[in-house]
Amino acid sequence: MSNRDDELAAKVRLMTNFGFAGYDNVVSIGTNGKMSEISAAMGLTSLEEFDKFVEVNYRNYQGYRDELAGLPGVHVIPYDTQETGNYQYVVLEIDNELACVNRDQLKDILWAENVLARRYFYPGCHRMEPYLSSCSQSGLLLKETERLSERVLSLPTGTGVSRQDIADVCAVIRLVVSHGKEAQGRLGDGRISDV
Repeated sequence: MSNRDDELAAKVRLMTNFGFAGYDNVVSIGTNGKMSEISAAMGLTSLEEFDKFVEVNYRNYQGYRDELAGLPGVHVIPYDTQETGNYQYVVLEIDNELACVNRDQLKDILWAENVLARRYFYPGCHRMEPYLSSCSQSGLLLKETERLSERVLSLPTGTGVSRQDIADVCAVIRLVVSHGKEAQGRLGDGRISDV
């Protein structure tokens, strides 16, 4: 294979993986073009269980809302009740001043506890290529996008998440927020597991 073929193959891999070249590192335009025929068949078959999936996702969403209600600086983003949705995401907005911990610190602690939370809508599209190169000042123009992209966190949900899992995840979040200053100090010296 020639060098040009290697470059083309790398470009195609990026294009079929949303342009991601590693975790949260988007380097090009891409699309979700990775579905094989067997995956498509499984997707079609899962439509038979769609109502069950929505019911489970709604139960999980309500579970997170109940468990985190009233926790300073932690807000579960509500769904619009006027719309019909599938509740496939449970998204928190973290106010680092009220929670005394920021979104990335909370994510790191959750990961240390084997909770695979994800930064949501991160990085903002304006921080990815090709948009970044075409308007390097976009962060100054999109202040609300910048603010939100630093505050939102997606929690695990779906049929593989039990009510007990939700209670356990929320217990970690409550512990971190109730000891926010201490958690920040321990994150700084690498002692995440001691929080």
